[in-house]
Amino acid sequence: MVTVQTVKKVDAAKVRDYFGGEKVLEYYAHAATSIGLWESESKVFQRVFSDKSASLLELGCGCGRISFGLWELGYKHLLATDFSRKMIERARRLGRAMDYGVHLRVADATSLAFEDDLFDGAVFGFNGLMQIPARINRRKAMSEIFRVLRPGSYFVFTTHDRECSKWKKFWRREKLAWRKENQIPELLEYGDRFESTDMGKLYIHVPTKADVMSDLRKVGFKVEVDALRSQLANESVLVRKFSDECRFWVARKPDTVSTPD
Repeated sequence: MVTVQTVKKVDAAKVRDYFGGEKVLEYYAHAATSIGLWESESKVFQRVFSDKSASLLELGCGCGRISFGLWELGYKHLLATDFSRKMIERARRLGRAMDYGVHLRVADATSLAFEDDLFDGAVFGFNGLMQIPARINRRKAMSEIFRVLRPGSYFVFTTHDRECSKWKKFWRREKLAWRKENQIPELLEYGDRFESTDMGKLYIHVPTKADVMSDLRKVGFKVEVDALRSQLANESVLVRKFSDECRFWVARKPDTVSTPD
């Protein structure tokens, strides 16, 4: 009798394992201490969150790169969260060493333990939203972020872009593989990537612009701006080595909230 092995699909546990690895922790800690905010991030955050007394929530903070950078810019009401306890522990150590007053907490973006209408803004940087497996779960995170934002507040995040010309051949091959049911068995959806790196197996979903717009609108957000990073700033070699091209999104919770689609 032939035994058929079932391959387990990528899930939150696999993603958490990756972000708890020592090499990954060192990579994110280095980013927090040696890279800091990208020029594009600094421009967008200061334009969107013009009031530096605003209460800001960061999701997927890693070792604190973005929130520490915001603290240096003068934002003092920051809560940085990540679903990896090890990331938060490392971020706390770094924050104490650098004497930053950023509050840090373990939190799952798909189920936030905060009351409604609490924050003046939210950030999900470094394409972190797209490292939540399954579109339904990414939409849950959007819904939770929408819920905890005050009306009129902004949500800023980044994603990769499946329609980027650099990757068109790759995604044509992937589409053919899915049609023939020859895709990597751990994948959940077309657009997923789950590949080996020198730090472990990394999961990320690469959406289309239309997919992101659709999900934001379904949970109630109004899309204010979307722009490629290269349109916003000429990043340093260090930043471009750390992260390739991505798309910035600025979404707004309306002043008067209607029932989502």
